[in-house]
This record gives sequence, C-alpha cells and structure tokens, in this order.
Amino acid sequence: MKSIIRKSLSVVAGAFLVLPVAFVQQAVAEDDEYGPRELEEVITTGTRSRARSVAESPAPIDVISGEDFVNQAETDLSNLVRNIVPSYNVNSQPISDAATIVRPANLRGLAPDHTLVLINGKRRHRAAVIYWLGNGISDGAQGPDISAIPSIALKQVEVLRDGASSQYGSDAIAGVMNFILKDSSDGATFEARYGTTSEGDGDSYAFAGNVGLPLSDNGFANLSFEYGESDPTDRSIQRDDAAALIAAGNTAVANPAQIWGTPLVEDDFKAFANIGLDLGDNKEAYAHANMATKHVDGGFYFRNPNTRGAVFSLDGGDTLLIGDLLDAEDGVLDGSAGCPTVTITDNVPDPSALAQVFADPNCFSFQEIFPGGFTPRFGGDVSDTSLTAGVRGETDKGLRWDFSGTTARNNVDFFIRNTVNASLGPATPTFFDPGAYTQWEQAINADFGMNPTPETNLGFGAEYRKEEFEITVGQEESFLIGDLAPQGFSAASNGFPGFSNIAGGKFARENIALYVDGEWEATPELLLGAAVRWEDFQDFGTTTNAKVAANWRADNGFGVRATWGTGFKAPTPGQSNAFNVSTEFDFVLNDLVNNGTVPSTSEVAALRGGKALEPEESTNMTFGIFFPLGGADITIDYFAIDVDDRLNLSGLFSLTQAEVDSLIAEGVTSAGNLQNFRFFTNDFDTETDGIDVVATYPVDWGNDARTDFALAWNNTSTKVSRAGPTISNDPNRIREIEEGLPETRYNVSANTFFGNWRVLGRASYYDDWYDSEDGNTYDGKTIVDAEAALRLDNGFTFTLGANNLFDEVPDENPGAAGGVGNRYSQFSPFGFNGTMWYMRVQYDMDR
Repeated sequence: MKSIIRKSLSVVAGAFLVLPVAFVQQAVAEDDEYGPRELEEVITTGTRSRARSVAESPAPIDVISGEDFVNQAETDLSNLVRNIVPSYNVNSQPISDAATIVRPANLRGLAPDHTLVLINGKRRHRAAVIYWLGNGISDGAQGPDISAIPSIALKQVEVLRDGASSQYGSDAIAGVMNFILKDSSDGATFEARYGTTSEGDGDSYAFAGNVGLPLSDNGFANLSFEYGESDPTDRSIQRDDAAALIAAGNTAVANPAQIWGTPLVEDDFKAFANIGLDLGDNKEAYAHANMATKHVDGGFYFRNPNTRGAVFSLDGGDTLLIGDLLDAEDGVLDGSAGCPTVTITDNVPDPSALAQVFADPNCFSFQEIFPGGFTPRFGGDVSDTSLTAGVRGETDKGLRWDFSGTTARNNVDFFIRNTVNASLGPATPTFFDPGAYTQWEQAINADFGMNPTPETNLGFGAEYRKEEFEITVGQEESFLIGDLAPQGFSAASNGFPGFSNIAGGKFARENIALYVDGEWEATPELLLGAAVRWEDFQDFGTTTNAKVAANWRADNGFGVRATWGTGFKAPTPGQSNAFNVSTEFDFVLNDLVNNGTVPSTSEVAALRGGKALEPEESTNMTFGIFFPLGGADITIDYFAIDVDDRLNLSGLFSLTQAEVDSLIAEGVTSAGNLQNFRFFTNDFDTETDGIDVVATYPVDWGNDARTDFALAWNNTSTKVSRAGPTISNDPNRIREIEEGLPETRYNVSANTFFGNWRVLGRASYYDDWYDSEDGNTYDGKTIVDAEAALRLDNGFTFTLGANNLFDEVPDENPGAAGGVGNRYSQFSPFGFNGTMWYMRVQYDMDR
C-alpha cells in the first residue's frame, strides 16, 4: 500500500511549470513492501523553472496526497482540506443567506477571496455567491467554490503559504491552492461511502469513480465523478418565545420552531475530465473540464405569529396587524372595512376579535395563513462549469511555451419558501423565485520559459481576463410593493427580497497583465529569485507588484528560506454592483432586523462616505528554517501580511425616511422594511502574522509494519491597524475581524501500515473564537478522528471510521433559549454535529 505522508515542501518564484507532461508532477521514489514510497515530490505551484527538489525552494508549501482526502468521512472538499491544513478554516453556516449554499473558507486568517485557487496550475473561476454574512472576516467576499471538485479526481493538492500576486495576479494575498488532477491512462477506482451522526441524523452517502483511459497511443483521458446527498441535522433547542406560545395553547407552533443545523443537500453531482495528448515534435495538447450541480435547502429565523414586525404586528405584540382590504382596494386609509382591534394578552390574541377578522372577507391577518408563525426555508440550485484547453511545448533552442484559454460559469438560482410578501395580503405566494447570481470568466494566457545559462531560468508572459457578474431579476411578487404596504405590511419576499428590474443587469470588467520572473543558482547552496507583474484593469487602472526570494541550504540538510513581496486584490464586478437584504438577529435588541447592502456608489452610501471601490494592497514576507532531526523532517516558518485599504462591508448605518425613498428609487423595493444599511468600503487596514511548524517522522517497525507521524501547527493573529469612520462606527465589526477565527490550530496524526491493514489516528485542536451573532466567545476544543482499513488481494478495501470520535461539540450558547434557539455557535470552526460514523468500500482495478 502506498505510504501517505503529509510533507512540508517549498516553491520558488513563478506561476506554473511550462513543460511537457512527461516532466510534470513526478516524484523521486523507491519501492518497499507497501509499494512506491515517496522521498521527494516535485511541485508545480509557484515555479516556472524545471523541476526542483523540496530543499531548494524559498517559500513554504503543504503537499497533500489524494489519499489523505479519501481517508475521511465527508465528501465536501472544503471540509476535507480543513481537517488536514491548520491554517485553512471553514464552518457550517446554517443561517447565513447565500453563504449556506457556498461556504466561505479562510486561509491564514484572511478573507476567502484572498486565496487564489488553481486547477493544474490554471486559475479557477470564483463562485457567484457573495458572502453577506460571514462572521466579519468573510463579509462581502466572493471567492471560488472548491466543493465542486470531487476528491477522487485529485492526485495531490499544493497549498502555497505565501503571497503570490507578482506571479498570478489578483487574489493571491493569503496564498495559492493548486488542485492537481489525476493523469493516469489506465486502471479505475470506484467507491461507495455512507455516514451518519451520533444523533441519528445527517445521513449522507456518496458514490464516486475515477477511470483512466488511453487517448490513442500517446495520451490519456482521466475521468472522475461523484454523486451524493446529505440529510439535514438539528442541533436546536426550543426558543423561549415559541415555548410560551405553546404553553398558551397555540398548537400550530413547531417544536423546535427554528432549526439550527447543516442544510439538506440533494443531487450533489460533480464531474471532472483531465486530458493530455502528445502531438510529437516536443509538443502536447491538454485540457481539463468540470461540471457540477447541487440543490441546497436550509432554514431561516422563526417569525413569531404575535410579534413579527410588519407581518403580524406593528407594536411589538400588543396588538395584531390587521389589513383593511377595502382600504387596500381604493387606496384611501379611512378604515372603511371597520376591522376590529385584536389585542394580545399573555401570548393569546383576543379570540372574539380574531374570530371577527377571520369571518370578515374585508379584514385580514396573517394568522389566517400561519397561525403558528412561520420559519422560511432558503436555498439555491447551484451549477458550475468550466473548460481550460491549451498547447505547450519546447523549441529546438530551448524556449518553452504554453498557450491556453479558459471559459467558466457559476450560477446560483435562489429560492425561498414558507414565507410571504406581506404587502400582498391573502394574495401572497408562499414560494418565491427571488432571482439568481451568475459569474462568468474568460482568460487567455501566453507563457514562456528558458534557461539563458545552466544556472539561470527566465519566465515571461501575458494574460487577458474578462469577468462578468449578472443579477437575474426575480419573480415580480418577490420584490413587489403590494396594496397593503401603506398600512404597514412589509414588501417583498420576507427573509430574502427578490432582485428588482432596476437591480438586475450585467456588470463586466476586463484586464491585461504582463509578467517576468527569474531564478539564479548563485552557488550550489544558494538560490535567488525575483518576479514582477504589471496589470491594467478597465475600471481602476494599473498596478505593479514584485517579489524577491532566497534559499540557502547546507550539506547537512539545514537550510534558511525567505521571501518578500507586494500584492493586490481587485474588487469584483459583483462587489461593486450587487444589492442584498439580509434578516439578521441582533443579540443586543434580542430581535430580528433587516439590514440592506447597497453599492458603494449609491447616493445613500455616498452620504456616509461611500465611493468607488479600489484594489486592496498588501505586503507579504516569510522567513523560515528547515532541518532534519533524528529521522524527522522539520520546517518552521514565520509570516507577516499587511493589507491596506481592505475590502469589506462597512458597519451598519440607520436609515432616514429620505434615504429609504432614495433606495426605493434605486431599485431596492424592500427598503421600507430596512432598519439599517451598509456598503462595501476600503476603509481599514490589517496586520496579520503567524508561525507554521510542520514535522514528519516515518518509523519502520519491522515485521511488515510502518507508521508515518505528522504534525502541522499554526498560529495566526490579525489586528486592525487602521479603521476609518465607516468601520469604526461599529466596534463589533473590528472584533469580528480580529477574533472570529481560532488563533491557534494544530493536527497530529499517525498512519500505521501492517500487512493488509491500515489504521489512522488524528487529533486536531481548534483555539477559541468569537461569534458575532450571539456575542459570545467560545473555548477551544480537540477533535479526534480514527479509521481502520483492510485491503484484500482482490482489489477491495473496506474502511470503518469516525470523525470526531469522542463526540466533542462547542460549549452551549448560554442565551440560546432566550434568543433564537442555537444551542451551539453557528461559526464553530469544527462544526457542531458531533460524531460522524462512516463506512467506505473501495475497489481498485489494476493500473
């Protein structure tokens, strides 16, 4: 069986290896009784040089084998990476608008769109989702969705822990993640897995396969797929207000009235193809493509049938809100229907007055439709497609060249059900199509490399990119201002208003880039590197970034490495133009509030300091040492990232009536229901620094047994060094950014092989974190994973395991019952479902 060793590797300045397939992704290896055992991998991320060994590289990178992803319970690639890479964070996001559909992930304490994602060294497109709710650090980000990648398709993943904008362009501030696809031309692997939680919910299953096929005698077509579904979980307790309603005799209230848990995921299909063909004459064609779809259905907040403002009441629950349908018809607010006043005493509406309302066709209360209140269900149908194709080769004089093109699309078609447009009264639908977000991207690349002397490498090239964000208008009822709006009933679909005709549209941007980088082996012990990249963006002009790097190594294996560089992140067309309204729980007011996000150039935003967005600028540095110690390989790296003019959502501003009228004129038809608004801003700076320690220690026990020990430890802290008025007006925003993620995380693992058996144990520690939704700080926890696998000679492997073996959960939220019923923090960095038991059957055909 192949040894599964997680190593700390390094990369040199550059972007990707422009070499024929025969030279790419090879490893120095030897055979033992378990099969090929890797000694040194050759990495492709961050280098335009020919293949280099680990010890020669100036910047740190984690290399994760495809086996490491297979040996886990879950199928979502975001969770699989989190469980292995301590500097990578992602959580469940149970009630977070679109972030429930495509979850935000953070590398080295920065935003999701500060990490560049590559597939086979080519830029991956971003998702259409903008994270309106992301516990502060992710608010407003628009990053890629790696959950669309089936883990069975992966040969390895390289996580560059260094800024790389001078090599790759925008977004590569926190680092780069390069997902390298399998490229075998024969054999096949199929697997089936099933899992369930210790609470008996959250059942999940997945079927996956990878097939390698020859493409003539000179190429390969490697195909992968995965299909699965996951049931929802429930980690709620009954809310006090809902319990009081039930105690008062309201039998229509559900228990629990509001569900906190991971969402329902159906028809989760993912497919990838990786193709290569030798064209002869030292040239080859290559391509990779993907298609993914899924349906996600999650919960929202409970709407109390006595108190929910602008639906059931206007005075906090003293009386019910009763609609006069005659006034609505003639537009004259004179109380012509003579509807009674329905007072509420001890959670019970006056039964006589309420009966009169129900009996009168000209009077209306939403208790007629939802006597127990309602909890909207929100979700979306996600589709993701991409195609990258190119030709590369090398001339007789040693000039390496690579021409490629990419086209990609990500679409999220939202829905919200079990809700109302209150202003439509009894005519309201309860299922709405509020519209869709679509992200389109195209790119053309020309890359070149050469070795002017045996000691030097020179890379240069150009890139053209086009990015387009589209807002599709929703059904009319999802944004319509109905006839009952003048009587105080809220307009638009409650919980997630639809996108109106004015808000809809396409917003595009183009940019071009030129780059050059070089490496020089000054001595056999010293490698020096440098890179410069210039880009011109259609909407805000040019930016130039540079990087220098060095690596010195001694004969005894000790070495020192360091990098310094500048970077940038351009605002996306979506961030510059999107509207949104989110219903959030305010733990200070202990009530739901509607908060709107408007473009920074809106007239209302301009009054509070809003202006056209600018790119973020960063300075990155790393310094590290690496050395062998008693059979172990150890690396220690310090990093510092300063980001100026960071792009994020501002603090919340209250609205005046004049500003409400202005927003309605701009297309935010639900503005009449808003308590506050915010907008994108470049109004703060941060300083992030930390230390990464990675150690690997293989031990041969003899008698056909071996254990691979690994440690990965990360400490990252972020401080807001400057906060302008649009951020400092809300102190909670600063605390979210500084404390929303664990400061310290580490993984310790042991993977033991003996005969046909393999046993894996892994302990992962998560430091404390701050939850901005409930205002609490939660203590850190240690999660233990374990699995055992038996490989049979007929190609089958049977695995049993547990993620979170000891059923560790976050500390309980002390205000859950009096608030919104969330027993645990929704932003728990390791989730809140407890133990996940799983079994897996895998069949490997000969390769």
